[in-house]
Amino acid sequence: MPGERATGSTGLRAAVERWSAAPVVLLHRLPRWTLLAAVFALLVLGMAGTGWAAAAGLFVLALFLAWFAYLNWPALEAPGRLLRVVAVTVLAGFAVARIIGRF
Repeated sequence: MPGERATGSTGLRAAVERWSAAPVVLLHRLPRWTLLAAVFALLVLGMAGTGWAAAAGLFVLALFLAWFAYLNWPALEAPGRLLRVVAVTVLAGFAVARIIGRF
């Protein structure tokens, strides 16, 4: 069908996959340690920092994880999906706790 991708995706998923293609290729071309260092830096900022900066680091990390989870969702089984939902929820919860000063 016209406009349908080879993956069979349509609508919002196809648009997100098209938008994500260039950033995913860029991330793939970077040295492996770069992404790991960025994730570690955001996690350290979120856990060791205070206030809005810490919350922003955790939110960025949660959004990044949610983006990858969305892209991988069709290939995942129930336990993998549950793990990703829990991880994004926990990161977002820690970020909100940082904003309100509870953590």
